[in-house]
Amino acid sequence: MRLELIRLTLGPLPNNVYLLGDHASGDAVVVDPSFEGQVVLDRAAALGWTPRAIWLTHGHFDHLAGAGEIAGAFNPALPVGLHPGDRAWYAQEGGAGQFGMTIPPLPEVALTFEDGMALGLRADAQTVAEVRHAPGHSAGHVMFYVESLNTLLCGDVIFRQGIGRTDLAGGDQSTLLESIRTQVFSLPDETRLLPGHGPETTVGFEKAHNPFLK
Repeated sequence: MRLELIRLTLGPLPNNVYLLGDHASGDAVVVDPSFEGQVVLDRAAALGWTPRAIWLTHGHFDHLAGAGEIAGAFNPALPVGLHPGDRAWYAQEGGAGQFGMTIPPLPEVALTFEDGMALGLRADAQTVAEVRHAPGHSAGHVMFYVESLNTLLCGDVIFRQGIGRTDLAGGDQSTLLESIRTQVFSLPDETRLLPGHGPETTVGFEKAHNPFLK
């Protein structure tokens, strides 16, 4: 197995969309597909990768707007994974209407994430990531820890010297800070943190410099 993570920054907000793929098998997953789904499909094709699933860290519209386009490019459609705590967001187009936006129709959720769940690039494949439930930005927010790459795909839980907003339904700052302390800061200091927006950082840097966690 030769895993690699590719980041694409897409959409109007802008969002970090990730491709996690294996150069040996050609299997891949798409994490948090924002707008411009065809860009993701084109990059996967250029790498010789075939997406097998879509993994969502949470149910906000800017992290899933491209899920329908990407899933529907395959027959059968790619399975979409989400934590049950964010199903309500998903059923409401990720809240796009609250911001005066609409997104293309979303496929049914086929994978139910839970804390500690082991994930492969295919259902029958070797484990490549661990699901870490980290509520606070939303009730069902999860992160994906790829230990072999020393990397945490952390969505909107933590950013470089910042944290996710907590003023939307299901958000709570004290819960979010506890999630960071237990699910992020429990990892080695050199662990790369790849967020849903902005530049990457590390566990050690955020322990030392994140003003919300002093």
